[in-house]
Amino acid sequence: MARQEIATLILAAGKGTRLRSRRAKVLHRAGGRTLVEHVMRAAQPLGAPIFVVVGHQAEDVAALVRPFGAETILQEPQQGTGHALQAARKSLAPFRRAIVIPGDAPLLRTETLAALAQTHRASQAAATVLTAVLENPTGYGRIVRRADGGVGAIVEEKSAAEAERAIREVNSGVYCFELEKLWDLLAELRPENAHRELYLTDVVALLDRRGERIAAQQADAAEIPGCNTRRELADVDRLFRRRKVEELMASGVTISLPETVLVDAEVEIGPDSALDPGTQLLGATRVGSDVQIGAGCVIADSAIEDGAVIRPYCVISQSRVGRGAVVGPFAHLRDGAELAAGARVGNYVEMKKSRLGEGAKAMHLTYLGDATIGRETNVGAGTITCNYDGVRKNPTTIGERTFIGSGTELIAPVEIGDDAYVAAGSTITQSVPADALAIARARQETKPGWARGRRARLEAERAAGAKPAAPKAKGAGARRGPKRKKPSRRAR
Repeated sequence: MARQEIATLILAAGKGTRLRSRRAKVLHRAGGRTLVEHVMRAAQPLGAPIFVVVGHQAEDVAALVRPFGAETILQEPQQGTGHALQAARKSLAPFRRAIVIPGDAPLLRTETLAALAQTHRASQAAATVLTAVLENPTGYGRIVRRADGGVGAIVEEKSAAEAERAIREVNSGVYCFELEKLWDLLAELRPENAHRELYLTDVVALLDRRGERIAAQQADAAEIPGCNTRRELADVDRLFRRRKVEELMASGVTISLPETVLVDAEVEIGPDSALDPGTQLLGATRVGSDVQIGAGCVIADSAIEDGAVIRPYCVISQSRVGRGAVVGPFAHLRDGAELAAGARVGNYVEMKKSRLGEGAKAMHLTYLGDATIGRETNVGAGTITCNYDGVRKNPTTIGERTFIGSGTELIAPVEIGDDAYVAAGSTITQSVPADALAIARARQETKPGWARGRRARLEAERAAGAKPAAPKAKGAGARRGPKRKKPSRRAR
């Protein structure tokens, strides 16, 4: 059977040891994506089959890479990068060569990987190393060149002599190998290092010892940084964020104080929209044109349609805000909340799995859960849909052009018809037909002068040194009605 030309192998089995994390390194996030997702996006356009070596938290890593069409290879136990290649030997057997990429190199570009493969083919080398020249090479393995310009060895910093430490060309951890010349050398690797692991870097010296040519392809230094520490992870995240806001501004989005704005890689924003300082747009959020998003808003996995206004300090997740709708300030939309065109939600309003119809509004201090509210309906301040009965969530349905007075409690399941009125302060437990008025509140009782009399009694009791008695009037905690006599024995 003829061998296929080239495969891509991504090494994603390691732990987050230097990150001081229980999470696998490649599962950490930068710029709104996991590190391994960035690498997959760089490798996929090459068109070569992709294999991913997994180990620590293998199932979680596999779940991320499978949508890219990758095949996973289990490395168990994890004994270094050289051991990872040994684990991949069977899967790579049909291929002539392979590009090997660490799964924690999120800044690599597709163009750089393509150039590496091209250089490898043109040089007819046994291996080609992707290198970069850094101003400060501390922490990186140094590239030791031969007189003919080829690579003679990769020397880790802690093993480097003083002259080698002065070398500024470093190893990126990305290689292209002729696989036939690699397999038998893997058996010669020895765990002669502090971690007792098999290092792929040692293969370069073994190839050189056999007289094989090792070529190099230099990359932009900005693509090389890995994410071995939390500081490095933060630096990479900051770079992605800066790139994203610059891309958005170039496309016609106004961003005030862009260094304070956080936008994930998948977010899309239309022209003439504006983001105020401290905004966060996360996940798969889609923002239309002419949208205004105020300071401090956090919007995740949501759709904001053209002309909408999101006032400051709103939290919106998995929801939709329609064309020209207004939200906030200090509103919370979640779990499938939806505002139709021109709807309005004001301050301290929470919506969960609820729909507010076209032109409807709920402006103050309200909770709408599992509710469907018709067009042009007004929901007064302090309204609550009491949707949870302790076992299940129940729906509330409110018709069109309906008026819900302030301080209303709607005990679900309940329906309010079109053009109905619900009086303020009502507790509604039964459905209200269209065009009806519903009033469900206790009758008010007023006793003129009661407060003045109570103050006089308290002052008299204090003057006499007695303990103040409890109030006797109705509505103030006293017994209602005359005291009942104990029935006679005959009555019993």
